[in-house]
Amino acid sequence: MSTENSANVSRRQFITGAATAVAGLTVAPGVFLLKTAGAANGADPATRWGLLIDTSKCADGCTACVRACHEENGVRSLGRPKTDAQWIRKVNLTERETGHQHSLPVMCQHCEKPPCVDVCPTKASFIRPDGIVLVNKHTCIGCRYCMMACPYKARSFIHEPLTDQKPHSPRGKGTVESCTLCVHKVDRGEGTTACVEACNKDGHRAMVFGDLNDPSSEIAQRLKQEGSTAVRADLRLNPAVRYQGI
Repeated sequence: MSTENSANVSRRQFITGAATAVAGLTVAPGVFLLKTAGAANGADPATRWGLLIDTSKCADGCTACVRACHEENGVRSLGRPKTDAQWIRKVNLTERETGHQHSLPVMCQHCEKPPCVDVCPTKASFIRPDGIVLVNKHTCIGCRYCMMACPYKARSFIHEPLTDQKPHSPRGKGTVESCTLCVHKVDRGEGTTACVEACNKDGHRAMVFGDLNDPSSEIAQRLKQEGSTAVRADLRLNPAVRYQGI
């Protein structure tokens, strides 16, 4: 997939615009789908993991977070530019009245009330006690209702058999996938994500990951002091991914 695959939309359309609204399962031998799903029982319900993204620090043309996410999770181009999997993508927003532009990453927003979970007929889409939204590949039947329900267009469907998968990030033909907030890193106690690490390494420091419910965490303190914007706040989904500067 091209890491330069950016969408150009207006800021108003992006924030308030209306969303547009059984395949066979094939995985590499020995790969256990959604190995981290069992961790849901051990996830702390007092915790809610989230991301804060400062768009004023997000450089136009920089795709470090996209590259890091896809490398971390074994997401590779399959030669379908329009339908290749994208766990995270860069979007360019333009203020219609002033022409001012923003560049920002968009991924699964890990909503408190996720529409993808509501419409899933097999409950393959689920939300952990710590707020991370995932897909259980064992029970996903590939109906793609969740893709239609997601107002952020954050989910992808796998059409082809895959090889060379990452043990911590199994993927399977005929299933839906999206950003997991690097749940494997969370469950290992690393307290970060691949996109945040890459953004920091690149020197932009536009992304902060942490526990939204911990008042002493950097993300909670910054949200309290500086505020933020939720994309499609009108839907009242209370996403765990928040933005500043839009």
